[in-house]
Amino acid sequence: MPGDFEQLTTEIRAFAAARDWHRYHAPKNLVMALSVEVAELMEHFQWLTGEESDALGPSERAGVLDELADVQIYLLELADRLGVDMVSAVRAKMVKNGVKYPAG
Repeated sequence: MPGDFEQLTTEIRAFAAARDWHRYHAPKNLVMALSVEVAELMEHFQWLTGEESDALGPSERAGVLDELADVQIYLLELADRLGVDMVSAVRAKMVKNGVKYPAG
């Protein structure tokens, strides 16, 4: 799994570089773009019940997948820009969460 994020980050970096987007991808801009994409993801669920949100149809699911991908792209770009290894960061946070919220 760690290689997956590394490879994906490399592909995202190349995609942005080919379009000369790096000049717009300061951390503050990436955080703002990430926020917009999360809001677009939220729109898909805004008026659904819990049960409806568990039973998305193919069209709704496709829209959700697109927004999830946009969120992940910006998150990986932000981590890359800040020099953060997301796999290590998530694992460290899970250890903190385990202490804060013990099972049982």
